[in-house]
Amino acid sequence: MERTVTAHLELDVTTPATLVLEIAVAQEHLDAGATESLTVTAAGDAVEPRELLASHGTRLHVVEAGAGPVSIDYRASLTRLAEPAEPTEADTIAFLRPSRYCESDSLAPTARSEFAGLSGAPLLAAVSSWVGTRLAYVPGASLPTDGAVRTLLARQGVCRDYAHLVVALLRALDVPARLVSVYAPGLTPMDFHAVAEAFVDGRWCVVDATTLAPRGSLVRIATGQDASSTAFLSVHHGTATMGAMEVTAVADVLPDDDLDRLVTLR
Repeated sequence: MERTVTAHLELDVTTPATLVLEIAVAQEHLDAGATESLTVTAAGDAVEPRELLASHGTRLHVVEAGAGPVSIDYRASLTRLAEPAEPTEADTIAFLRPSRYCESDSLAPTARSEFAGLSGAPLLAAVSSWVGTRLAYVPGASLPTDGAVRTLLARQGVCRDYAHLVVALLRALDVPARLVSVYAPGLTPMDFHAVAEAFVDGRWCVVDATTLAPRGSLVRIATGQDASSTAFLSVHHGTATMGAMEVTAVADVLPDDDLDRLVTLR
């Protein structure tokens, strides 16, 4: 499968700021031969970002930007499937814990009542279906500070809200789960996308309750406890506003997606 992804961001930096980007494909894709380019211009001058390798193959690009317009262009071409990193016991423990946006301790009674007796692939399918049928996908309906509990009460949200609720319910059932930001060929409307990953049968498997894009085409960007560690842009020590954003993701073939089948991000 050949996939091409791009991201274009335009910012207005009002006071000098440190910009942290999480838009580059994960390290596993580079190891599989992906090619990429990242261009940053600030007030018309080229700026060289600093690259930092974070956990789970997440790559950060840090830009020190003065006041003025900033333009960011990223492109990656992937011609081979990636080999996922080997899971570790430390990860399976860490991703059982409640986190900022995934209040699994608060949702434990709901999870145990709704999914008693299920495990493995049937559990993932049941949680995905349950979340997908109880939430309405409504752009702009949720706040950046909303977590899984508020999402369930509101019964609406966007991809990150769906993923947070899936992660919280699975953790409440002692299934390690985490959030992944991805490029998603087939997604409409096109944007950065968020899905859950659950540790089942010795591997991390994708759960996307939105069913808006085939899981087999997704391209990993960042992996973490929740959206607090996977944001495509963070602004520190200054202020900036988003002017424009365009994301694209295409694949030469969009695979069929049997929601009862376990799928690994590659």
